[in-house]
Amino acid sequence: MSFTENDIQQIASNDLTLTGIKKQIEIFKNGIPFTNISVAARLNNGVLPLTETTINDYVALFEAEKDKKSLLKFVPASGAASRMFKFLFQFVSDYKPSEQSLDSYINKNELRDLSVFMIGLEKFPFYNQVLSVLKSKDIDFETLSTPEKVWHFAKAMLDEDQLNFGNQPKGLLPFHDYKNNTISTAFAEHLYEAALYASSNGLAKLHFTISEVHENKFANEFKSIQNKIEQNTGVKFEISFSYQQQSTDTIAVTLENEPFREPDESLLFRPSGHGALLKNLNNLDADIIFVKNIDNVVVSKYQEDIAKYKKVLAGILIKLQTQTFKYLDVLDTTDITETTLKTIEAFLTQELSIKISEAYKTLSDLHKIAYLKDKLNRPIRICGMVKNEGEPGGGPFWVKDNESNQSLHIVESAQINLKDPEQAEILKNATHFNPVDLVCGVKNYKGEKFDLENYVDHTAAFISEKTKNGKKLKALELPGLWNGSMAHWNTIFVEVPIITFNPVKTVNDLLKEPHQIKA
Repeated sequence: MSFTENDIQQIASNDLTLTGIKKQIEIFKNGIPFTNISVAARLNNGVLPLTETTINDYVALFEAEKDKKSLLKFVPASGAASRMFKFLFQFVSDYKPSEQSLDSYINKNELRDLSVFMIGLEKFPFYNQVLSVLKSKDIDFETLSTPEKVWHFAKAMLDEDQLNFGNQPKGLLPFHDYKNNTISTAFAEHLYEAALYASSNGLAKLHFTISEVHENKFANEFKSIQNKIEQNTGVKFEISFSYQQQSTDTIAVTLENEPFREPDESLLFRPSGHGALLKNLNNLDADIIFVKNIDNVVVSKYQEDIAKYKKVLAGILIKLQTQTFKYLDVLDTTDITETTLKTIEAFLTQELSIKISEAYKTLSDLHKIAYLKDKLNRPIRICGMVKNEGEPGGGPFWVKDNESNQSLHIVESAQINLKDPEQAEILKNATHFNPVDLVCGVKNYKGEKFDLENYVDHTAAFISEKTKNGKKLKALELPGLWNGSMAHWNTIFVEVPIITFNPVKTVNDLLKEPHQIKA
């Protein structure tokens, strides 16, 4: 495959290398191997259950230790909210109130989402804001028929010359209406949450990954709410932002695996998914990093519950990390007995859910020590898992590698060969779902930061089909941030209640109880 001099210059100007681009094209040609799941992780077999006693113990441990630690909350918040309103964009574009009834349009297009939206109209946090826009356009909302009300309401939300919600960052959309002329965004709710569990010594640090074009909007939002939230919580806030780095973009190819070219013959590069944010995470420095998606927030009355389980996960991290560091210090000494080795082996298998390979038994003591140090000296993440209620996405599984070694991973359904009946059955019987509720330890026992790039499974990428200018293309996404990018971390799965999982994937999710304020 040959590249022109212009191609090579374009690749370099995108902070990419020709060698890297050629490797990406090889991935397109060779395909990506499926992940071999051996069994779904379940309670007491990869998923740690909690009791009232353990919950209290872990919360107490975290509370006792947190002011000795540097804490940070990491929130992926990149991109626009267009997918939240997909069915509404279709409705505004297609529906003609004068030509057909709303019911027949809904039935014909199987738009149940539109029915839910219509019924819940007055409960949306932006209801009064939309009405104000309509009034400014001299549209008398109250005199409209129901179909006209819904159409004009949706149009005011989405039109670029009106509220333009679809092109706004999701984190800055109106999420919650507190009925006292206070409309809260997801960004603001993350600050309130952070005050409850991600603050130490009166300071909460939060880092948001955003699109560069939105930075001023986020900065202005923070300025407008900072004093009020600091007064309400008694906590000071330090906010930072970063962008998905251009050097993580991947080349697009045709369906024949040739570089996809724009009309001017330039190469097309695309953002490579949330796995690219590993570089952003790798640049952060803290003892404990909480990870939570921008849209997974709740109204204030549920935040104490959310905070409790975040503290539980952090308490588990502190407990396991403390013991891990002690054993690594022991393994650095010269006087290690067989009993000590057995104790550390038991810790690996019973506390860290690490299955020691059969080959380990044949190793000399020196090589056993090296093996144990390698297994212990890794980044660690404690992952909240909720019971599977049919949500799309990844879950916790025991995964088997080419040498039949098994380890715990978060696996997306797209990584599983659903044409293999055995693999499909394992997926079908999975009991838990990944709500992206992580608490991470990214420093080693000497206090040094791990280089997180060293713990990625580069085979756990994704190839998807997209279109550009009406032409089909293939796109490559890097290993996801919480699956392939963290594949070789030490991983603990913990069952947490469903209240901890409240994402807003579509606008109608704002009608669910955790996003509603009861009058």
